Amino acid sequence: MEAYVLIQTEIGAVGKVLPAVRSLPLVDRADDVTGPYDIIALLDAETLQEIGRQVVEGIQVIEGVTRTLTCPVGHLNLDMLLPPQEG
Repeated sequence: MEAYVLIQTEIGAVGKVLPAVRSLPLVDRADDVTGPYDIIALLDAETLQEIGRQVVEGIQVIEGVTRTLTCPVGHLNLDMLLPPQEG
């Protein structure tokens, strides 16, 4: 199970928050970005509950983090949307 976590920080806090996020055990990757969120992290775990626990107990408690948005990755079977093949 994978999820992207969008993270907002206090002004000027990205430099402290980003290394702390990268050090967490379920974080595969974390990068600073521009826009309404300051950091995006990719988490990987066996269950969504593990990811939720890491967000609440690992990311949200980092000094400088003001908001998070967790986006679980859904792997769609797009083949079912295509018309049937003839022949």
